[in-house]
Amino acid sequence: MAIDPNFPENHKPVGKHKHADGEHFHFVWGPGRVADAAENPSVKAAYDARHEALEPLGVHGTMVAVDWDSCIADGGCIEVCPVQVYQWYRTENDVPAIKMVTVTSSGTGEASKKDGRKDYTDKSDPIREHDCIWCMACVTVCPTESIKVSQSNTDFHKKAAGI
Repeated sequence: MAIDPNFPENHKPVGKHKHADGEHFHFVWGPGRVADAAENPSVKAAYDARHEALEPLGVHGTMVAVDWDSCIADGGCIEVCPVQVYQWYRTENDVPAIKMVTVTSSGTGEASKKDGRKDYTDKSDPIREHDCIWCMACVTVCPTESIKVSQSNTDFHKKAAGI
């Protein structure tokens, strides 16, 4: 199941993932829903190995948004992004994904390679969505259609931020 194309209208911010620069952040939109990741054997096995619950996580990001419930940690988006918008979230915060709704990440891009994934519980985090150049390469390579890139979502981001 692909990302809800109308997620900013159909969901609400349930968290704010901050960039360490103190200026940038992205919202986490919920509620989440059980989706493709829950059906993928590699993902299920990784959650079992970590003794973590496979629970609804929501959408991370607004202009560059990744549905963490359908993301299967393929990593294609990380490899094709020319400006390193994404990184594996567990590189900096090796915690259950459900706890990633109110954290701060440095967003250095050091985990910008597909093979940097810790395991299939890891998710592609658009921590530098503010650097996106709208090339759509990530959208094109995502096998589960978990990514939506849209400049038009800027208004939703501003409204949710109270700007």
